[in-house]
Amino acid sequence: MSPAKRPDQRVAVIIPAKDEAQRIAATVRACRSIPRVDLVVVVDDGSTDGTQDHARAAGAVTVRHSVSRGKASAMETGASVVGMRDYVDGPARLLLFIDADLGDSAASCSELVPPVIDGVADMAIAAPPRQAGAGGRGRVVRAARAAIARATGWEPVAPLSGQRCLSREAYEAAVPLAEGWGVEVGLSIDVLVAGFAVIEVPCDITHRVTGNDRAGTLHRAAQYKDVVRAIAYRRFRRQRVASSLYESAAEQQSPFHAYRALATAETDDAGPAESAQQTPQHTEAAQEARRS
Repeated sequence: MSPAKRPDQRVAVIIPAKDEAQRIAATVRACRSIPRVDLVVVVDDGSTDGTQDHARAAGAVTVRHSVSRGKASAMETGASVVGMRDYVDGPARLLLFIDADLGDSAASCSELVPPVIDGVADMAIAAPPRQAGAGGRGRVVRAARAAIARATGWEPVAPLSGQRCLSREAYEAAVPLAEGWGVEVGLSIDVLVAGFAVIEVPCDITHRVTGNDRAGTLHRAAQYKDVVRAIAYRRFRRQRVASSLYESAAEQQSPFHAYRALATAETDDAGPAESAQQTPQHTEAAQEARRS
């Protein structure tokens, strides 16, 4: 990625949504307030409520799946819609994926755009504060973090964060996206294996949390299953970086610094790779965020 700034770069927000009629309008309005955003696409993934109508009334371009096809499919549909609306004589829009339940706090995702605009990273990921009332014991988060670290050397603070801004090139390196709740883990591994740089950025966002009731337990079980599936698929296909190639970057990494494992992904006949790089950015509250 060129380090040169791109002052004319535009951003498209893509919001996968299912049964979010109560929150989607606030989320769309917040996203439209983000600088450089000139397009908000909501993909209604088979909702049974008025999600699409509320999103359209708030100013979003809407697309609807007649039946639920999952978050990854909704993200891919949104990216395709953005591609069809990109300017012929300008750069492809950056893709800013945002969860539908953020409401007004989605405006804080504006912090994800500058690192990609300025060439610091190819994908910026939101690291949210600890969410009050969240259940679970962090099993899914730990499994996701460990898998990303084994594959790339990077230990993210928020491995399951759905708020991500990335270049079109980084996105294309990760498609087809991992299914279900494994999409974020798959994105992180695939983008890093392809030689792109990632960075986490603290964002003051809030979303609906799952508690310790039966519904919350079932949700976390489904999430864990999808994450494990995404991990297993990438292990089987050897989508990883040789530890000898990311060793230096892994040793030097710290939260909220850009991380690049290497420039060339490992293959059976892997050649020499460019040296790993890191660029300091957003260092405050790093250790506290990792502990949470």
